[in-house]
Amino acid sequence: MTTPFTTVQSWWRKTFSTPTTNEITTLYRAWRNRFLWQRLRLWLWLALICLLSFTLRDIYGLFFPFAELQQLPEVLRTQRLVINVSMLASIIICFALHKTKLGRHRPDLLFLGSSWSISLASQLFATIRGFALPDTVGWSLLFLSQAVLMPVCWILHLLTQVSVLIYYFGVNTALGLKTPIPEHPEIYNVTFILYIFWFCTICDIGVYLYDRLQCSEFYARQELESAYQKLKVAEAKYRSIFENAVEGIFQSSPDGRYITANPALARIYGYSLAPEMTANFTDIQQLYVDPNRRAEFVRLMEKYGSVSEFESQIYRQDGSIVWISEKAYAVRDEHLKLLYYEGLIEDITQRKQTEEELRVFFHAVSHDLRNPVLGTLMVLKNLLNSGGSGTGNQGQGGIIEEVSSQSLIPVSRSILERMIQSSDRQLNLINSLMEAHLSELQGVILQRQAVQLLTVVEAAIADLEPLLTQNQATLTNLVSADLPLVNADPTQLWRVFSNLIVNALKHNPPELLLTINATRKDDMIYCTVSDNGVGISQQQSDRLFDLYFRGTSIGNSVGLGLGLYLCKQMIHAHGGEIGVNSALDAGATFWFTLPVIAKC
Repeated sequence: MTTPFTTVQSWWRKTFSTPTTNEITTLYRAWRNRFLWQRLRLWLWLALICLLSFTLRDIYGLFFPFAELQQLPEVLRTQRLVINVSMLASIIICFALHKTKLGRHRPDLLFLGSSWSISLASQLFATIRGFALPDTVGWSLLFLSQAVLMPVCWILHLLTQVSVLIYYFGVNTALGLKTPIPEHPEIYNVTFILYIFWFCTICDIGVYLYDRLQCSEFYARQELESAYQKLKVAEAKYRSIFENAVEGIFQSSPDGRYITANPALARIYGYSLAPEMTANFTDIQQLYVDPNRRAEFVRLMEKYGSVSEFESQIYRQDGSIVWISEKAYAVRDEHLKLLYYEGLIEDITQRKQTEEELRVFFHAVSHDLRNPVLGTLMVLKNLLNSGGSGTGNQGQGGIIEEVSSQSLIPVSRSILERMIQSSDRQLNLINSLMEAHLSELQGVILQRQAVQLLTVVEAAIADLEPLLTQNQATLTNLVSADLPLVNADPTQLWRVFSNLIVNALKHNPPELLLTINATRKDDMIYCTVSDNGVGISQQQSDRLFDLYFRGTSIGNSVGLGLGLYLCKQMIHAHGGEIGVNSALDAGATFWFTLPVIAKC
């Protein structure tokens, strides 16, 4: 519970607590010394003028005595000129020291010396003359002028005050001296002590609070300067990014004007300078080949607050047409009022041209390559299935005669089967090529359902049984029926397992040992296809799943290096990862992960 005492205590600590070492840094002390040295020069001038005015008064009083000074003791009336002249001489000496290196580097010593030269000069003179001098007016002017003109280093102010008071009370008491004032001969009284104490205390507190305020303001200025420098660095960095970005960066107003644009955007639109572009484009709608695109852009912004891959055709300055892709968002104030649109623009003309070339390529592959091969394959299969029903004769050796426009050509069944196998390989290569490029453009399309992994693996093994027998390979299936279901496309998973098995058979010698396994790890199924074959080098492993990469193998492969690439595409489409662990002469383990179906 807060009490008046705790409130006062908290205020006292906050106001009068000594600054910590962290607050008084070398930088601030250097600034304070410089401030003290500059103000000390002003104070010396003021002290010189003040003493000079009193000296002129005393010189004038020698010839024309002042009535108000007649009440002073005789010793003070006759010797005050000597005291003032001696103090003037000490001030002049301090002026000389102020210009030296010592004065610049140690203004604190010069402060003490100048203060003591004034305050103790009169005390030393009085002690030599055998009396005590309570110079109340002189002390007040001295301490007050120092506190006003040099309000830093309160310890110095306290030291000058304490030194004078210790000398006055200590030396005079020890020597038993009295003041030359008959009505008040004692060296101290209660009123005098209270006045001196509170006058010095007020001066010291004022100096301390001013010094503390200056310290806080100094650190605030330093932090502000540091923040400003960081801001300048950040501004320069982001300005460099803005100026040197490859993509066009813009801010546009809701009414269709470009507010800011970087040089990249100006180049996209066919201008050499960004200010030239922003000055000429007063209506962004005129840029679009389709005049409705700007309205569609604004509609999407109002509905979603942002757009991505907003593709349009625009006119450049020279009238040519290019494709651009915009990615932007709406900037609003705290009241959700629309301020402007901000975003990126990329020139995708080359990409569009590439897509068109790919479309022509797919058309050529589909019609000019795939269809003839498919037609040839159908004819060859019909010939093989027709057996002896053709127009030619069938001998005992299984000879089939093919009818020509001019003559009958005998073809053996084995040659016909090899022709069919060759056409099948060509068709598979063409289909894989088209699928790889379609997956690049559109991604893998999945028909997901709850799938039991063991069923897919058994189907793949059954389909590959003839190939396994041909290669004298032994395959061990360790996949358990107790595994949780996976959310996957069974056809695509069948292709992954088939590709990995065929890949192992194709790149290893006969009598290969294959093992298929699957285990659960957290919310994923970890599947492996392992073999004891020749293994794969680390260099090949790093590129094995790249498009068109073909690893070295024992047999002669006619593939294009698409199988493992398609496996990667299919597994990534399922939300999993795929990789290989292998070394030369140590076999290979291909692995991939699949997410399990979360239980409700």
